[in-house]
Amino acid sequence: MVTLSSKRSLWGQIRSLPILPVVTIVFLLLVGIFAPVISPYPPLDGDLDLRNVEPTWLSENNESPYLLGGDHIGRDVLTRIIYGTRISLIVAGTVLFFGTFIGTLLGLLSGYLGGVVDEIIMRLVDFMYAIPFILVVLVAAVLWSPSLMLVIILLSIFTWPPFARQVRAETLSLKQMDYVSLAKICGTSPLRICLRHILPGLFNTVLVMASLQVGSLVVTESVLSFLGVGIPAPAPSWGSMVAEGRNYMSTAWWICLFPGLAILLIVFSMNFLGDWLRDKLDPRLRQL
Repeated sequence: MVTLSSKRSLWGQIRSLPILPVVTIVFLLLVGIFAPVISPYPPLDGDLDLRNVEPTWLSENNESPYLLGGDHIGRDVLTRIIYGTRISLIVAGTVLFFGTFIGTLLGLLSGYLGGVVDEIIMRLVDFMYAIPFILVVLVAAVLWSPSLMLVIILLSIFTWPPFARQVRAETLSLKQMDYVSLAKICGTSPLRICLRHILPGLFNTVLVMASLQVGSLVVTESVLSFLGVGIPAPAPSWGSMVAEGRNYMSTAWWICLFPGLAILLIVFSMNFLGDWLRDKLDPRLRQL
């Protein structure tokens, strides 16, 4: 028989789950994957007769064909937000994969091997932290034309240092554990010790860091596009949409507002999910 206290306990557990962020993230993933199917118009096609047209729900008698309004050259804002979701997810996913892989590998080698290897990798991390990211992006944009590939490469180069430093700290702690010492006594190779005994212990840390990095990557990509050194026009990037609409804030505020809300939504959801994962996976922060 289910008691009232057990019902309250179950309801409390359900309320503690990050349902809203997970639903939001899954929704954005589906939007990005099925963008060509669900978008009402082609993302690059515009009608000059519909320049800065009001959203449907603001126009008289619902005469506007665009649900979220049109931009300065008559393109559908909703369609471009939908396709911008795909670009943001591609950039964040690709950069996160390479940044996590490189950072985890270097951090694991640095923490386990120590000595000269540790010194070289950590000085490289310090060097990466000392380089001004925006300046590098501006120089790269001058030397090479801005492109999606250039944004991914630059973000990947600057994403791995936090992973390397945190993984190194965790590896230094894990390699002192008794089960690692026993594996060394048994003659287990260093490669097997790293992959079989230490790497699984790093999973929680890497997962939490990766979830928290997604929001930062989306914001960074949007900032680069806003500055004109990110995804080149006419690709429908959220940052470039905000940049294009800043000159029409007084007459067509929807051009900036809705892409900005999309950025806010994905960043809030990923940060909330990352905080929840940190609380649940870190024994020091786990709430009983």
